[in-house]
Amino acid sequence: MESTSTKKQQMTGLVVSDKMDKTVVVKVDMRKRHAKYQKSYTVSKKFKAHDETNEYKVGDRVVIESTRPISKDKRFKVISKV
Repeated sequence: MESTSTKKQQMTGLVVSDKMDKTVVVKVDMRKRHAKYQKSYTVSKKFKAHDETNEYKVGDRVVIESTRPISKDKRFKVISKV
């Protein structure tokens, strides 16, 4: 058997909601470039992330990492505060 290590996806974002128990909503901004016109623009996406101790509050900049599905919507967990 071969041991394969998978690289987990990590992203940095801003906590925009902490109203749920053990869950925060993190907004991640990504810069993209238009294929034809070469103009840069920002695309935002919100992810629900697991926060076991409810320590992260609105306005915190955090690092989230992909993990196994925790619930219907949660596929990330909060690693640390930046």
